[in-house]
Amino acid sequence: MKLEKKDILGIQDLSVGEINLILATAESFLEISTREIKKVPTLRGKTVINLFFEASTRTRTSFEIAGKRLSADTINISASTSSVVKGETLIDTARNLEAMNPDVIVIRHSAAGAPRLLASLIRQSIINAGDGAHEHPSQALLDMMTIKEKKGAIAGLKVAIIGDIAHSRVARSNIYGLTKMGASVALAGPATMMPRDIEQMGITVHNKMEEAISNADVVMMLRIQLERQKQNIFPSLREYSQHYCLNRRNIALAKKDAIVMHPGPINRGVEISPDIADDPDRSVILDQVNKGVAVRMALLYLLTGGSQ
Repeated sequence: MKLEKKDILGIQDLSVGEINLILATAESFLEISTREIKKVPTLRGKTVINLFFEASTRTRTSFEIAGKRLSADTINISASTSSVVKGETLIDTARNLEAMNPDVIVIRHSAAGAPRLLASLIRQSIINAGDGAHEHPSQALLDMMTIKEKKGAIAGLKVAIIGDIAHSRVARSNIYGLTKMGASVALAGPATMMPRDIEQMGITVHNKMEEAISNADVVMMLRIQLERQKQNIFPSLREYSQHYCLNRRNIALAKKDAIVMHPGPINRGVEISPDIADDPDRSVILDQVNKGVAVRMALLYLLTGGSQ
């Protein structure tokens, strides 16, 4: 089966079958990371450009590793080292890159819709590595892969997502993906960080995190996206942590075998206590990072014509 898509712009665009195809393909790539020589010739001769206009550690590095493990020529460009600092527009940057004939352009941008705009203008495949507060599809895919590995399936699970929902592209992509795959999603966060009418996405909303966490199979914590907030929308970090920090007391409300997730970066003591973040029995945060390389290998492979 092939992925009949030119681009990966959001989980909202993917069917259940396409999600399953990506996850199955990623599973097949996991083993490569355990080899002594972590490289296969699958994408030899292909060129992947990582174009990042926002800071990133996990996503940018894992896309770079993914490309190199598949033997693709991988080039990294950040806004600070590109002609953007000289006044070049995003569209002109993309068209100049298009003229160099790469195969895939991975883009992260602060403006929602930037990847979709480029996808409509240039012939290369575009992968959205995060656009503003809109979507982060590869993060949701690696999250679903982690949940599936730890829980055996996604359908029928209760997933609680806690924190700054309004500014989180991770939350939005996970809501699309998890509900499509048959999970129920419960959200909790301050009213100032909760999008209006988000219940229309088929989820439940709670003011108190304890209500959302109760009997959950998965608890996903989100950091406060201070860089996307135009004004201070909560009194203090101390007060926020008193109500929305995951700790030993409130995690006890979830199921005994509930797993704890976080897309990173973690703000220890704000949205999650250090002992929970490092709990070997509950935390799967580093498992998520590990799955990220395999998922991004799968996306590069499938978009360049590979099949499962």
